[in-house]
Amino acid sequence: MVMMLKKTVKKGLIGGMSFAKDAGKINWFPGHMAAATRAIRNRLKLSDLVIEVRDARIPLSSANEDLQSQMSAKRRIIALNKKDLANPNVLNKWTRHFESSKQDCIAINAHSRSSVMKLLDLVELKLKEVIAREPTLLVMVVGVPNVGKSALINSVHQIAAARFPVQERLKRATVGPLPGVTQDIAGFKIAHRPSIYVLDSPGVLVPSIPDIETGLKLALSGSVKDSVVGEERIAQYFLAILNIRGTPLHWKYLVEGRNEGPHADCVDKPSYNLKDLRHQRTKQPDSSALHYVGDMISEVQRSLYITLSEFDGDTEDENDLECLIEQQFEVLQKALKIPHKASEARLMVSKKFLTLFRTGRLGPFILDDVPETETDHPNLRRVVVS
Repeated sequence: MVMMLKKTVKKGLIGGMSFAKDAGKINWFPGHMAAATRAIRNRLKLSDLVIEVRDARIPLSSANEDLQSQMSAKRRIIALNKKDLANPNVLNKWTRHFESSKQDCIAINAHSRSSVMKLLDLVELKLKEVIAREPTLLVMVVGVPNVGKSALINSVHQIAAARFPVQERLKRATVGPLPGVTQDIAGFKIAHRPSIYVLDSPGVLVPSIPDIETGLKLALSGSVKDSVVGEERIAQYFLAILNIRGTPLHWKYLVEGRNEGPHADCVDKPSYNLKDLRHQRTKQPDSSALHYVGDMISEVQRSLYITLSEFDGDTEDENDLECLIEQQFEVLQKALKIPHKASEARLMVSKKFLTLFRTGRLGPFILDDVPETETDHPNLRRVVVS
């Protein structure tokens, strides 16, 4: 199954598409990233501890390879953020994998106070020896774009304000759903006696990502701007993963219970934007909107189940898989209630479908391969999707 996915990706994903101009590499290195990378390297030399934030759905793909050698020489904690979006059973295997390599690792949800407090406890434990002899300590938060660094910083601020005497009002970090929100390095004091500063940093990638599949995983999780790869290609890649793994077949129960009451489509419902699914601190969608979105999600899952269960082709055949995905785009357009004659229907389908994945509405996923040391058989080393 892994080989099939890799063949599909190397083919250009679907229909012979070329993935990028530079032989399949993703090149997204805005001007601020080059300067930020240099600044991060300089700050790392002075840091007493590094919190490397990664996306729990891609524990390996979300590592910045250019900084690994420098970070591995420091006290480091790998924080697998967005654990609420990851398959918990597979995530536990990942944390054990890192720990078996003598690397501290903890799965967190940056929006959960209790989760972040566990991370802070681990930070204090790692700095215990240094606290006794250093009046000022620097903790640096590093990671690729959109893994939740600024959200973590804000949660640390809130906890620190309650736990430690703080001398001045602390500025909150900017949090946004798009990669590249933080564009400079800012220091925030979270405690004194000793003084502990947390340094937030912008998300930086390597200048180019030579491995196409790694690039697609980063794009799917939102670490690379959609416009760099294209929403349609990212959605096609995600559908390929779902079909090859047979994930929609687990949604059979949605079809079996569908006709137990009046058909949902017979009820006139208002239109809601799927942006309502994103985390919002100030305004939450009302109950009718949530109910409507819930019905839409169920319809998406049912549609994908039906198309895959009735598919008489071979998902391990590239041409058959391409035909299946084309069919699924058509049923998704209906499930997502996108007008049939919309001029950019496929783009709209792709955007909404990706939003469902990124907000965890389709279930918890882990996209990276399970480490070989955690499997009982080589064939089990594959893309894992719950």
